[in-house]
This record gives sequence, C-alpha cells and structure tokens, in this order.
Amino acid sequence: MADDLNWLLRRLVEAVPSTRSSLLLSVDGIPKYWYGLDNDGADRLAALASSMRSLAGQVGTTFSSGGTDGVRQVIIELNEVILFVTAAGTGSVLAVLAAPDVDAGILSYEMQRLCTQVPAVLVTPARHRVGTSPSNGSR
Repeated sequence: MADDLNWLLRRLVEAVPSTRSSLLLSVDGIPKYWYGLDNDGADRLAALASSMRSLAGQVGTTFSSGGTDGVRQVIIELNEVILFVTAAGTGSVLAVLAAPDVDAGILSYEMQRLCTQVPAVLVTPARHRVGTSPSNGSR
C-alpha cells in the first residue's frame, strides 16, 4: 500500500501548479509517506506540521465553545513558501508545501479530496506506552 500512497501524494503535488511536496504523518510527528522531500526534509516537516497542528488544537480547546480542538486546517504563509496542514484520518495529518503563487483554494480542495477518497488507509493507530497492553492500558 505504500506505493499507492506515494502515488497519491505525487498526484496531489503534480495536480496543483506551484505545489512542491506532500507528506503524510502521524499526529505525533512521525513521517509515514512523502513525495518531493528527502528523508531529512520529511523528518523536519513532520515535526513542524505536528507542532503546528497541536498549537492550533490548543487554540480550539481554549477558545471554542465546545472545548474541543476541531482543527480542520492550518495555513502558514511565509515570503517564499506556504505550509498547509490538515487532518487526514484518525491519528494522521497531511502537510503540503507550496510556492506563494499557489491557488490556495484549489490546493485545499485537492487535499480534502485525497483525505476523503482513502480515509481508511490514512488512519494511524494510537501508540501505546512500552510495557502496556493495548487492550487494558495496564502493565
């Protein structure tokens, strides 16, 4: 299935002009699949995207009426690059880097389309602490 996911990430980058790279990561910052990045770039982007998603979640938890994070998308616009971070299934995040001239609406749409086309594949199971049982959480 890894090849299928890499193909989907490549297709996303190639479908939207000015899109540079895409990365599927776990919410805790572990890169799973990527296109347009080397290994170090994938590690760095995964850490940054996870952090940005977490910060956005804190805004939601603190300031939303329901007290839940409810993060749908985070966009960081810099002079030379735009970072898009969106939820991509339970426990997973999709991060995309693009040039400033990208059509943000089209890229956001394509990201959501990818996430809804293959949601089961994008799920990252929750991690369990070493020495605990996934079934009961005790040592």
